[in-house]
Parts: sequence; C-alpha cells; structure tokens
Amino acid sequence: MRVPDVTVIVAVYNGLPYFTRCLESVSGQSIGPDRLELVVVDDGSTDGSGEYAEKFAVDAELPTRVVRQPNSGGPSGPRNVGLSLATGRYVFILDADDHLGPEALERMVAMADRNDTDMVLGRITGVNRRAPRSMFRANAERTSVFENHVLNTMSAEKLFRRELLERHGIRFMEDLHHGEDTCFTLEASLRADGISIVADYPCLYIVGRTDGGNLTSAGSRAEGFLAARTQLELITRLVPPGPNRDTAMVRPFRLKVLRPFGPRLLREPGPVWRENFGLAAPLVEEFLTPGVRRKLKPDERIRLHCVAEHRADVLRDLLTLLSEQPTRRETRLSERDTPLDDG
Repeated sequence: MRVPDVTVIVAVYNGLPYFTRCLESVSGQSIGPDRLELVVVDDGSTDGSGEYAEKFAVDAELPTRVVRQPNSGGPSGPRNVGLSLATGRYVFILDADDHLGPEALERMVAMADRNDTDMVLGRITGVNRRAPRSMFRANAERTSVFENHVLNTMSAEKLFRRELLERHGIRFMEDLHHGEDTCFTLEASLRADGISIVADYPCLYIVGRTDGGNLTSAGSRAEGFLAARTQLELITRLVPPGPNRDTAMVRPFRLKVLRPFGPRLLREPGPVWRENFGLAAPLVEEFLTPGVRRKLKPDERIRLHCVAEHRADVLRDLLTLLSEQPTRRETRLSERDTPLDDG
C-alpha cells in the first residue's frame, strides 16, 4: 500500500473564490501526485464550496477525499476529521483562504527528512495582510521552539510529522472557540524533536479576504482568557520551570492577558473593567513568575501589577498616559498575525 509523503488537510466553510486557488496550489505541487494526498472537509458550506471540492476530486490527478458534514461552528472539528483520515508521513493543515508556493511541500519534506525533525515552518508571504518575518531571516536545519523566534508564529499552517501527532494524541480542542490554532501548534512545538525552517522560498501565501471572511472573531472576553489559561497550563505541564518556560509564557500573557488592558479599555464602561479584572487576576496570581515579569516591558509589568492588586485607578492613569503618547501605536493582534513578531 502506498504511503504518501504528505497529507494536505483543508477545512472549508464558504471559501469561494479563494478555495479554488487553494486546491489548485495543492494539485500543482512539484512533489508530485504520487507522493501526496488531499483531504477536504466541507463544514456545511452554502456557497458551493462542497460541490466544487467534489468536482475537483473527480478531475484531480492526486488522491483526494472529500467529506461533507453539517456546520460544526468552528474549524477544529473538520480539521480533526481530516487528521483522522490522513495517511501521509507528514500532514500540512492549509486554510481554504490561503495557498502554497509550487515547491513548498517538496522543500519542506526534504528539510524534515534531511534533519529528522518533527515540524517545518515554511516562509510566509502576506497577500493583503501582514505576515510574520522574524523567524524567516535564514534557513534553520534544526532548531527548537525556544529559538529563532519560532514562538512568534503559532498558526497551524505548518508541516507536522504525523507520528508525532498520533503518539501524543495532539488534536484541535473542539470546545475552545478562540485560540485553538495556538494550542494545537504550541503543543506540537513543545513536544517536537527538532523544528526546521525553510526561509529561502515562499512556501505559504496567507490571504486577506476583501469580504472579511477570514477575520478571526475576537470572541467574548471570557473566551480570550480561557485561551490564555489553556496555553499557560499547557506550558506549565510540558516545560520544566526555568528560562524556557518563562520565554514561552510571555506570548499568552502579552497576547491574551494584557491585550484587554490596552488604551482601548478607556472607552469601555465600568462593567467591562470589572469583568476583565475578575478574569485576569487569577491568571496573574497563578502564572506570573519573576522570570516572566523580567521579560515583559515596563508598562506591561505595571499593568499586570494593577490587575493583580485590582487598582483600576492607577491603570486608568497609565492608559491615559500611554494613549497620549503621539508615537505609540496600539498593535493589532491576532492568532494568525504573530503578535510577538517584531521583525
């Protein structure tokens, strides 16, 4: 029985017209159809994406399986269906809005095989949106999640050794509706025996849809803090105390815990302040160590101190000061756009 090198998993929900280019980029891979398989999971699309996938499967040279199911309410369920059907040595999880460079999979598989690594990051190019850069300054044959700014990109659009995912039962959390990409990729990154980086070739094109269809919903405040707790607990469980754990914890603190306490909070009413404080204070008390604190910027440390002490008055003064600084620009953050990428 033929074992493909790569299974590409695409979960789609109302992805047209971007979905057509996505699938064409898979069928056009230089690795060739005999080393590749495609699994498409249509999550209840109403725009013809499911029908297009079925027609594509009939016409395509590469083995293609299409699963159509009722809408599950998020990408985790259909991605897990795809993972359960994958047979390749590696899997690549590709968003239906995005597409691959023609040599992407061939280069990433060669990199993983050459170095016996469990994950490969391929250079990302943004189309109508920003893309991470700091981890793609040079090729890295073998690195770790704590080096080369790997923590700056936690989207799931990477090459994963399937044996790693199966051995540890790594799947997308279907009860998590915010930050599910990060939790999946973070666990794989922390468990991986080596990570490679292909920086000299544009492997992945992430596309900003003009209809706003791929914008990640911010979700409720509670969902954001739940994502923070899930990530912090994962790091605590998998990384021993010390500098590496502190480094990994900076990301959820900066992206999930601190973000609701930026200058925009000044425009929110009192109940929002009270809810944010109530949700964030337990995380600060439980997970903010001196080592993590030292890695944060001064204003970030002060904001977290205000949260821990429930000092809304001091925080309001600080946020007012920050908002009045003409050179300060509040960064737009998302799971896809690598919040710590300063490159």
